[in-house]
Amino acid sequence: MLAFGLTLVFASGLANGLFTVPMKIIPRWKWEHIWLVFIVFACLVMPVSIVAASISDPGGIWNAAPATARTAALVFGFAWGFGSICFGMSVDRLGVSLANSLVIGLSSALGSLVPLFLAGGFQLEARHVLLFGGVAVFLTGVAICGSAGRMRDRQGPAASGASALGYVLAIVSGVLSAVFNIGYAMAQPVAEAGIGLGYSRFTSTNFIWLLMLSAGSIPNIVFCGYLILRNRSAGMFREGPVPRTYGLSILMGLLWGASIFLYGAATPMLGDIGPSIGWPLSLAVGLVVVNIMGTLLGEWRAAGPAPARRMRIGILVLLLAIVLCAMAVKTGS
Repeated sequence: MLAFGLTLVFASGLANGLFTVPMKIIPRWKWEHIWLVFIVFACLVMPVSIVAASISDPGGIWNAAPATARTAALVFGFAWGFGSICFGMSVDRLGVSLANSLVIGLSSALGSLVPLFLAGGFQLEARHVLLFGGVAVFLTGVAICGSAGRMRDRQGPAASGASALGYVLAIVSGVLSAVFNIGYAMAQPVAEAGIGLGYSRFTSTNFIWLLMLSAGSIPNIVFCGYLILRNRSAGMFREGPVPRTYGLSILMGLLWGASIFLYGAATPMLGDIGPSIGWPLSLAVGLVVVNIMGTLLGEWRAAGPAPARRMRIGILVLLLAIVLCAMAVKTGS
């Protein structure tokens, strides 16, 4: 069970690390067109389809779940939606490497440690020491990767896009991205209500994702719609090649949605602090994948040897963080 849970976490990180790759090869569309199709499929079509296929009476879970847990899922999901917008805007100003490093670093630390303390009755154990160590090493790796990205960006036009606003947006996005995992931890009584009605934990957890993702889609859809109306660019949805453009945008949604549902399936298998351990582990895998894909896509081709060498060191540190988090899981089993 534990090994399978770790496998699902790694698969979640892999899907999360790959989901932005299609953006590199989508022709013609602007960010808001890609993001709108992505959000609709990842946050609405996918969770609605999964819940409809697996839960015969969603209203029964809603009525049986505590109001505080339902509210946590909706409110924290809605707040995460703004973090998603800030992330996209921070990437525009800081570049992929620096923005991802800042956002993932904050999200990993807050998203893993806060649920641990919210659970109550905290006592420092060996697994907690390993988890804290893993988070610290992970933040170190993130800082090294961000520094490497900054060194690379200074050599190209990306440096001109950096601004104080970009750093503020990245920090806000990191905090609000962590809110997503905190909300998930606080919404666990919703899953318990589903289990009480005879559904499996995985199926019941999917109902939490439906609440959180649908709430988070609202700010994203409104913001993308505003940009499209302001720029009078709705006609761009008809520009092609249409099958490839829509297909790649939908693929983004499927990959990111898969990362969320795989994470939800994995956390119950990681013990009583599953959300605290699974979150940094999944993010670390995702960041390693992102940097590998960035290399394959030629993002580091114009960089000198020093930035590339520093990025390789950062990836090795992230791999060490993955090992420490995995040891925390095994120690707690």
